[in-house]
Amino acid sequence: MADDPPRTPTPSGSRKGSGKKAAPASNKLAPPAAAAQKKSKESVTKSKSQHDAEPPQGIVPLFMATKSQEIYECICDEHVTEDNPYKLIKKADIIQDMKMRAAISDFHPVKQLVLDYPGEELLIAYDPDFKFGQNFFLCTTEEAKMEHLHPGGADAEGEDGVVAAGEEGAEEEDNAVYVYKPPEAKEWVTQGSQVEVEDEIVVDTRDKIRFRASRVRKEFGAPIIFEDRDADTSAAEQGLAASCLACPSYADTNFTIKKAELDNAVQAVPELTDGSSQTDWKHPVTASVQYEPRIISEEEAKVAQQSEEFKQFIQASVPRFELALQQNTIMDVFFDDWTVLGEEDTNFGSKSDSHLKEYQSFTDLQYSKDKTVTCVDWHPQIKGVMAVACCERLTFDERIDNANKLLMSPSLILIWSFADPIHPQLLLEGPDDICCFKFCPTNPNIVAGGCINGQLVLWDITEYSEKLSSNRGNNSKASQKKAAMFGEEIQPETPTIRYCAVSAIENSHRNIISSVDWLPDHYELNRFGIPVENRLSECCQIMTCGTDGHVMVWDIRAPKAPANTKDQQAEKSAPPRPFGVSQVFKHLDLSWKPLLKLSMAKTDSSGDYSPLKFSLAEKQGARDHVPQPAGEKPETTGMSKVPSAKNQRPLECIATNYFLGSEDGEVIYASFKLEKDNETGKSNVPKPTWAVAPHDGPVNTLQRNPFFSDILLSVGGWTFAVWKEGVTSGAILQSACAPKLYTAGHWSTTRPAVFFLGTKDGNVEVWDLLDRTHEPLLVQNVTAAQVTQIVPWVVSKKQHLVAVSDNVGTLHILEIPWNLRHPASGEKQAVEGFFDREIQRIEYFDKKAVVRANERSKEMDKKKAQQAKVEEMTDDALMEEYKAEYDSYKQLEKKLLQQLGLIEEEKPEI
Repeated sequence: MADDPPRTPTPSGSRKGSGKKAAPASNKLAPPAAAAQKKSKESVTKSKSQHDAEPPQGIVPLFMATKSQEIYECICDEHVTEDNPYKLIKKADIIQDMKMRAAISDFHPVKQLVLDYPGEELLIAYDPDFKFGQNFFLCTTEEAKMEHLHPGGADAEGEDGVVAAGEEGAEEEDNAVYVYKPPEAKEWVTQGSQVEVEDEIVVDTRDKIRFRASRVRKEFGAPIIFEDRDADTSAAEQGLAASCLACPSYADTNFTIKKAELDNAVQAVPELTDGSSQTDWKHPVTASVQYEPRIISEEEAKVAQQSEEFKQFIQASVPRFELALQQNTIMDVFFDDWTVLGEEDTNFGSKSDSHLKEYQSFTDLQYSKDKTVTCVDWHPQIKGVMAVACCERLTFDERIDNANKLLMSPSLILIWSFADPIHPQLLLEGPDDICCFKFCPTNPNIVAGGCINGQLVLWDITEYSEKLSSNRGNNSKASQKKAAMFGEEIQPETPTIRYCAVSAIENSHRNIISSVDWLPDHYELNRFGIPVENRLSECCQIMTCGTDGHVMVWDIRAPKAPANTKDQQAEKSAPPRPFGVSQVFKHLDLSWKPLLKLSMAKTDSSGDYSPLKFSLAEKQGARDHVPQPAGEKPETTGMSKVPSAKNQRPLECIATNYFLGSEDGEVIYASFKLEKDNETGKSNVPKPTWAVAPHDGPVNTLQRNPFFSDILLSVGGWTFAVWKEGVTSGAILQSACAPKLYTAGHWSTTRPAVFFLGTKDGNVEVWDLLDRTHEPLLVQNVTAAQVTQIVPWVVSKKQHLVAVSDNVGTLHILEIPWNLRHPASGEKQAVEGFFDREIQRIEYFDKKAVVRANERSKEMDKKKAQQAKVEEMTDDALMEEYKAEYDSYKQLEKKLLQQLGLIEEEKPEI
């Protein structure tokens, strides 16, 4: 039967008890079979050394794992032992196991032998000595099976005959000589397993289909919001199948719920506990202590000082007292180390973790690719928003040749946001390429920009301020990207804002506007260049400079003009403004004139300077030295007008001097306050106070230190310089020529001694004046193109970023490491001391130069006096003077030769 468990074979020669208790058939054999088995065991014992012997015919070595031993109940040393090694297993059970376990079955290598076996039960034997190389062997024929079950032969009669045959066989085996034969490697013979392995191998019979799933980068990690929608109406919008059926909710009239109303009242009353405490009362007692100093006389003091006890005390105390004084000198024992725990290293400019990490990059394939970034500015109020101005990389001749093409291509300022690094949030369109621009500090919705043709432009982005301030600019339902039929994406529409005001071309600069900046909100300039109070406390004036040699001041407020003027008539006859353009500055469009125009005439020769950059002394938000405006702040409704000069109070505390950097590498110190000519009575532009040319190329950076308003950094050509306002002799620090051209620079916003420089080969250099002044602290490559702008920005206390742009249209945002943004304790005082020492060094060399000049002038005067004296002397006097000089020379030569031992000294005659 297939379900019967395997059984242990009982040899046919065994017999049941004849007066003796019969042993279990599964564990012991009958005497005839036992004798034969004893003979077989002795034969096996003698041939233990012959492992892996070649099995006889009908015997196949078989390895059975523990799992198979448990299945067939033939566990070694438990079900089968060395004394009872045989086990009968039904053929049907083996076939069923091979079907269930397939190649895992231990009988799989002998599958065909099992199928061809004629009987119903197969015999396996336990081989503890691995005589045939495995732990079991299988009898594949009935003859081998009967030979092992009946080793004495089936015809043996009687117990005596079996014993006699066994004894005779034992004597023959004792006389046999066994010769050891080493095992030989045999050729592998397949049992059919590789056929099944090949059948199980999966072979590709057709070409693979390739699928690609893509997703917009900004949607990674975005929150998913599920909402209900009607399948019929949204099928066309979402691209759903027409078979989608809606399951709207409806009221079921057959089902009602009865609401049971129950009025309950709950009263919560706090538990009150009465408690008291009694403290010990201290009875006050009035007491007083009176003492007087101990006074000794001089005689007693002398006696005490001369005593041995006093001398021993002094000798024992002096060394300890000296040690205490030395320790106090070496270190401050009262210094609290916990207050500075966690701060940076005591040495300024530690190199630990001084690596600028790439945070984000922005580029647009349509508007900024292969263009040079001319200006970068961060939004003053909204974090993570910055603007970039792009310009075509063309020379003057190339612009003339491609004039028609340039007229068709828009000139834009791209406003980017960290929320969408792929698409710009806004596009500000200008009349020509924008070279510089600036957000208004008090009203960031107003942007002023300078064009390459010399015109000044204004934009008003108030309508899109909410779009910039939102975390996700294009996440509204109307602007969500929809998947098209072939997997394409419809790009979001970026709003393009046209300029709302532009200056009149005849009143603008004659060349490129190279720098633009808003005047601080605590003062403004009148038409004479005199600083007056700004009662509105809003930035309303713009200063620009260009390579045409002029510096201009513009006012964005409407001018006060009498009625029915030519400008108003021209305004009425002007064509209507385009739809969507802000009407706030319509009074300035095409009629805007500068309030103040300053020409930069050279001090030592004819001609004008060509300013590229300027730096004002006053800073936005610095109101400590400015008096409060008199009277109440006037109310403004819309755009205010220029106030009357009678109501404005001049501010004497405002500095009127400013620095300029020219196209020829000059640093100029000038004033925007006009001077009145005593003869003609006209107000003339004063000439610059002084001008120095420290750079061998155009000045591209001129910026004041954010911690010291009188310290400036100028970068141009292959050098940079640090200036001190008030020092007219030159720069207090001048660098050596760098291997690459410097193209940009900027002070650090948090460390007074650190500034950043950009080079032509795409490197960013970080300089620390307290660490070293002859080489940068860090040099890191950011881009393969030329760096055009470097602008750092403080996002939060723990995150400081720096924007680096290049001339291929890419804006790189780098994260500043901790040691480059966190100032050391006392760093500001150390930097101030460094600047003071440099100023003292310059003053010392200036004084030394004056002394040397005086000495040279005295020597020249002395030579002239001697020459005049020689001319007055006669020939005889000259001969006597020459002879006296020659005699003194001979005496000196003789003395020298005597000291060297070349001639003997003359002995005086006696």
